[in-house]
Amino acid sequence: MKIYIYAIVLLLVVSCKQKEKSKNGKLQVVTTTTMITDLVKNIGGDKLEVKGLMGAGVDPHLYKASEGDVGKLFNADVIIYNGIHLEGKLEEVFEKMRHQNKETIAVSDAIEKSTLIESEFFASNYDPHIWFDISNWKIITKFLVKKLSALDVKNAGFYQENGNAYLRKLEALKEEIIRIINPLPVEKRILVTAHDAFNYFGKAFQFNVVGLQGLSTATEAGVKDVQKMASFIIENKVKSIFVETSVPKRTVEALQEAVKSKGHEITIGGTLYSDALGDTGTIEGTYIGMYKHNVKTIVDSLKE
Repeated sequence: MKIYIYAIVLLLVVSCKQKEKSKNGKLQVVTTTTMITDLVKNIGGDKLEVKGLMGAGVDPHLYKASEGDVGKLFNADVIIYNGIHLEGKLEEVFEKMRHQNKETIAVSDAIEKSTLIESEFFASNYDPHIWFDISNWKIITKFLVKKLSALDVKNAGFYQENGNAYLRKLEALKEEIIRIINPLPVEKRILVTAHDAFNYFGKAFQFNVVGLQGLSTATEAGVKDVQKMASFIIENKVKSIFVETSVPKRTVEALQEAVKSKGHEITIGGTLYSDALGDTGTIEGTYIGMYKHNVKTIVDSLKE
């Protein structure tokens, strides 16, 4: 790790001599996760130059900055990231950026700590998957509108207008999600996935969420974890389990085999988007499209 950080610092020094100002005068924004990139683009429209570090299917828990990423980060006017150790391997890079007076914004700073889900097993003590509560995403939208407006005063009205329009879309999304979920009995709302990315979703919509790998994908599930989960599935008569686009599906497949070895059947109900959106240009490549896809996949697979 020390060698890695030393290399980052060296690249920063080199980048200092190569920094280029935007030719179009737009605020240069670098974002980390696809969810944040999508939100910033909705707020900023054509007034911002937005570059996202992570793409579809990328696991932010394990993501390391490349040489190209360091160049993007240094040349940015502002860096926007999730925080709460979601981008664990980038934390020291962000710290180096702050020491160089780079504007950095953690969207998790918008959320009151009292509303965060705690975890005694995760380094940050909080679940970082805050985007799965739509109410959190609305708070973060307002937060980023204020931050961007302060950094780019001449376009503040534009950001406010776009932010308000997006808030209305988020409210409509929440109402639609409630309509989709309501017919599913509470006792059927058991969501078993590769890792615990959906606890905020579960809290908001009364789902019992159980993940094989805990909050971070940095630690893999062992044989005992799989066997324990298999027993839980059988005891609770869970109909389907789910894989995630940003997590290898082998652990979920191993779980399916473990359940079968005990004389029971379990189906893989589909693929969910957890730590990353879908491909750019697709419906699932947006936060709203991703959320609808996930909920429809879950409900369709768990209902009778």
